[in-house]
Amino acid sequence: MDPVRNPFAPGAGQRPPELAGREKEVGAFEVVLERVARGRPERSLVLTGLRGVGKTVLLGELRSMAVKRGWGAGKVEARPDADLRRPLSAALHRAIRDLALRHRAPDRVEAILGVLKAFALRAAPDGAKLRDRWQPGIDVPAASGRADSGDIEIDLVELFTDVAELAQDVGTGVALLIDEMQDLKPDDISALCAACHELSQIGAPLVVVGAGLPHLPAVLSASKSYSERLFRYVRIDRLSREDADRAVLAPVEREDAGITDEALDALFDASGGYPYFIQAYGKAAWDAAPADPITAVDVSVAAPEADAELAVGFFGSRYERATPAEREYLRSMAELTDGKDAGVNTAQVADHLGRKPSSLSPARDSLIKKGLVYSAERGQIAFTVPHFGRFLLGREE
Repeated sequence: MDPVRNPFAPGAGQRPPELAGREKEVGAFEVVLERVARGRPERSLVLTGLRGVGKTVLLGELRSMAVKRGWGAGKVEARPDADLRRPLSAALHRAIRDLALRHRAPDRVEAILGVLKAFALRAAPDGAKLRDRWQPGIDVPAASGRADSGDIEIDLVELFTDVAELAQDVGTGVALLIDEMQDLKPDDISALCAACHELSQIGAPLVVVGAGLPHLPAVLSASKSYSERLFRYVRIDRLSREDADRAVLAPVEREDAGITDEALDALFDASGGYPYFIQAYGKAAWDAAPADPITAVDVSVAAPEADAELAVGFFGSRYERATPAEREYLRSMAELTDGKDAGVNTAQVADHLGRKPSSLSPARDSLIKKGLVYSAERGQIAFTVPHFGRFLLGREE
């Protein structure tokens, strides 16, 4: 098979050739866009799921939908130990530029940009020298007395309100998309919830779409109790067999190629229906196939190559971030689950290692912070990465 025509695209956040199995989420967001545009109340949206299920891809798709409807849209990727103010400023700058294309009052747009610049400049630590201060690329003077108090909650409410009013001027809205939302600092999470709450009460056309790991709802609830009613939570999971087959068949057929039913069986068994793995094994199978159609033998021959690439880029890069003590904890989890994607009791991990549970708390908490495991409920722990246990058991120490 010609590798140049290979349609499969494994990559972080890269849109697959066929976005299968996400019609429900896309349709729900279409309703959100239409309701907000008509001035009707609508909750912000939170997508949760394991790594590799396509949350980042879906965020990109929702952003494209908003832009096509004339909305202002900006995307943020949260990072541990990093404040929200700076990346949020860049995302809203992009959204305002989208709106400016339709707005007929340049002075009004510049006024909002001035408020955004004032908000952004507060990202510099108190007492920082001028040369050390971050300068946002906003070519207007900073406003004074609006979104510049230094209190992130006050400033965020004022900024969101002003940007939403700008969108209202042109009869559209603003979509703010936040990836890895669970990595936001507690103060930023609290401020974001408060701002969304305020906007929902006044019916302002600004929607936050967050994406994160399965424990994100618990993070939001711990910050603001009303977050359970503030957001609509959507769990993104692996694809059904039908959707997984379509994710393979559609791009193959568009290249006037074929694949046998047995090969589809083998691809589903290898990938487990996880979108990222479907792309990885699909790409390897295409390249390994000597002729059309792709067969189960081709999938079998290609699997070790796909496994090797995943071991380095998908699993290995995360494993390397763990300390020896954390790796011991991870391997214990894998042994207790026989490499399956299942949760375990933290007390079981301690018993397995012959340690007191309290002595393992630092390793567990660090792994949660690094995004390698999550705790959906008290006393339970699970991998955030599908097939990670299988990778750990197959790794030579």
